[in-house]
Amino acid sequence: MANCGIHNVLCKCAQCFRPFPDGIFYEFEGYKYCEHDFHVLFAPCCGKCGEFVIGRVIKAMNSNWHPQCFRCEECNSELADAGFIKCQGRALCHTCNARVKAGVLGKHICHQCHGVIDDKPLRFRGELYHPYHFNCTTCGIELNSEAREVRSRPGYAANEMNELYCLRCHDKMGIPICGACRRPIEERVVTALGKHWHVEHFVCAKCEKPFLGHRHYEKKGLAYCETHYHQLFGNLCFVCNQVIAGDVFTALNKAWCVHHFACAFCDQKMNQKTKFFEFDLKPACKKCYDKFPQELKKRMRRMYDLNPKRIPSA
Repeated sequence: MANCGIHNVLCKCAQCFRPFPDGIFYEFEGYKYCEHDFHVLFAPCCGKCGEFVIGRVIKAMNSNWHPQCFRCEECNSELADAGFIKCQGRALCHTCNARVKAGVLGKHICHQCHGVIDDKPLRFRGELYHPYHFNCTTCGIELNSEAREVRSRPGYAANEMNELYCLRCHDKMGIPICGACRRPIEERVVTALGKHWHVEHFVCAKCEKPFLGHRHYEKKGLAYCETHYHQLFGNLCFVCNQVIAGDVFTALNKAWCVHHFACAFCDQKMNQKTKFFEFDLKPACKKCYDKFPQELKKRMRRMYDLNPKRIPSA
């Protein structure tokens, strides 16, 4: 851009042949142009805002850009000085490109170097890292994904002074490991099934609700709440056909709710101390049994003699 000077008022634009306003013109290859025609003829248009690009031009993605207009299509950060990577037809910063690539591969991004984590990540202070970025606080060995994070000491903000230890050094500290998340347990510990658990991680194998101090039932190495244990493994009452959630009364190779065990003839309630007899696979109290015909009682006695296990018990 130049100025014709006060006395050179006859200077005209080589394109529109009009005098230059205030004597200001743009010169290119020996020809002088007004600002409008110079922009139309030679200045590129920005691929984002559509305005003429005067000064520094960013040429990328088959277009021209103002430096402030050329941005990452994921995080909107400026790319003019940071550099970019073309990913699926989009201009992305290095961090976003790594994240997109990791998402396609089903992997994680390192919070420190922003690279893809090909192996198991190390979680530290809520973020994921390549394990080799860290060393054990005690012995200084390069860490792997099995490293343990120990919570900050009293008086510091959460995560402010958290430290990492290799598995060997951590085990020497005697801190229990949760059987669910495999992380150290720094506060209240639940011990069950031969393991240690965070309170919130010791849950029913069926409904996955924490027991939070309530009673649990164990079966084949798993823990169940009372409801689901009885639903899956409990007894059904011979009378009501419902799961027996409380005490179980067993008789005649059947299970009964305590308050449902009664004489099949007079409906008298019976318990463990009540004398009863078996008749047609049903219990009969002594009073009802005494009313049976003598011939019937003889046949029952002969049956009991042949199979002593069927003799009724108290």
